Amino acid sequence: QESLVESGGGSVQAGGSLRLSCAASGRTLRGYVMGWVRQAPGKEREVVAASTWAGRSTYYLDSVKGRFTISCDNAKGTVYLQMASLKPEDTAAYFCAATKYGGNWVNPDYLGRGTQVTISS
Repeated sequence: QESLVESGGGSVQAGGSLRLSCAASGRTLRGYVMGWVRQAPGKEREVVAASTWAGRSTYYLDSVKGRFTISCDNAKGTVYLQMASLKPEDTAAYFCAATKYGGNWVNPDYLGRGTQVTISS
């Protein structure tokens, strides 16, 4: 059975760093594009980064380019989101997600339970 379990959220001051991890279980997920989506209170869910397992194709939301890095460890079945130079506007619940190539990140095929990231100014 496929599952996505996030860890690594927390509270840091602006300018700080955090690394989120997502343990992806289930061989089916190897055929999916992996990503991180976030949702702040009162705002729509948005994809911040996505990557194929091989890392040959990646996507970043404009506002996180140069600050966030997504990576996939195929051997460990783990997806990471390294976040640096964090800003208060990065505050949100972050979810690990998986969808078929070209799929819908607002309603992905698989979605973890999320981990909270809070950035204080």
